[in-house]
Amino acid sequence: MNRLLGARARWRWVHQILGGALLMPYFLLMQVVVGVVAGGVNALDSAPLSLLAYALCLPLVAATALFGPVRPMSVAAVRAMCGVPGEALADGPATSWAARGRASAWWTLHLGTGALISGMTLAVPPMAVALIAVPFVGRLRDVRLGYGWFTTDATPYAAPLAGIGLLAGLVLCAAGAGWLLARTAPVLLGPTPADRLAAAEERASDLAVRNRLARELHDAVGHALSAVTLQAAAARRMLERDPEFVREALAAIEDTTRRTVGELDAVLGLLRDGDPARPDAAPAPTLATDLDGLLARTRAGGTTVTAHQDPGPVGDWAALPAIASREAYRIVQEGLSNALRHGAGPVDLRIRVRAGTGTAAATATAHDTGPRELEITMTNPPAAPDADREPRSSGGRGLRGAAERAALLGGSVEAGPRGDRWRLRAVLPLAGGDR
Repeated sequence: MNRLLGARARWRWVHQILGGALLMPYFLLMQVVVGVVAGGVNALDSAPLSLLAYALCLPLVAATALFGPVRPMSVAAVRAMCGVPGEALADGPATSWAARGRASAWWTLHLGTGALISGMTLAVPPMAVALIAVPFVGRLRDVRLGYGWFTTDATPYAAPLAGIGLLAGLVLCAAGAGWLLARTAPVLLGPTPADRLAAAEERASDLAVRNRLARELHDAVGHALSAVTLQAAAARRMLERDPEFVREALAAIEDTTRRTVGELDAVLGLLRDGDPARPDAAPAPTLATDLDGLLARTRAGGTTVTAHQDPGPVGDWAALPAIASREAYRIVQEGLSNALRHGAGPVDLRIRVRAGTGTAAATATAHDTGPRELEITMTNPPAAPDADREPRSSGGRGLRGAAERAALLGGSVEAGPRGDRWRLRAVLPLAGGDR
């Protein structure tokens, strides 16, 4: 009984009545055309002419459905009323003619069956009520409409059975048509291969944005927390013995947190849809403008960092492509964060621009624009087993993020033990002549 009169069955019934209402403009137009062609008669007074008008309006329905927002409107109605899973239906308007043809077939089926069910819904209940009331209303027995149930010669007690049968037939027809439409909707309104490809590309784009935000948050906030923790710990240890060191550590903490708040604000701005770039937002850090400050803040925590910088053919870090300079800074930042969290002892950092690999690189000179690579190498000894440090691995989120950054530029990142030291090495290709 729930399948016939439950909430879902009732909503599907409403969906069919909606289809019948949408067919009415087409039907009335064809009624006029059929009446004129038939000699100026009123087609509504003739059942055959009305059926002819109904049949002729269906091709018009199909033709108009090839244009306009038919598929989005139909999908919204089916999701809301027919109980069809949303993932089985396509989003957005139909772009290909094949998809438009399927949407047109659905539109014709929906409006065609909806008109029949709507007509039955309007006509059957009053007739059924009249038949059921025949045994109890004497005047109904004398009504002569050409049907045996209403003649005085027929037994009046058979009329209620006919009325109940009509109501049952209406319910069965409505439920059956609703089930048919629900089963047909995924076939005619489902996504095409092009729709699936577009949806996959959209999901990949969303995932790329989320990964980018995750990398920015991890690198900015993660490094700041590691640096501030070590700077505060070093200041606490040296509080009585070296006040000058404590002042430098506190200044570094202040600078680190201020810069991190600016970077965090810029990243959070990306999470707001349609939020334009703020003129006062902190610019993305780069090797040219922020490397020295990063090294100074790291050293303020008591870690010795020896940096060897060789811009080579480019002459200065400011001449690097902007995207390479930004990603290189983040990779250096992640390497220093790992050294602070997991390592011990001095950190040796080497950044240089060298000729790229390949035949063209073999003949490159300081004045040409051949292939070049930015190489970052960072080594430091691992922490002692009994040291209060997190165990080191080569598959953490930060290192994966550094590898993703390098991969965006066609480069690579390697991290792992090398002899008695831990080494991080990144290679970022630089476009020839791109300054």
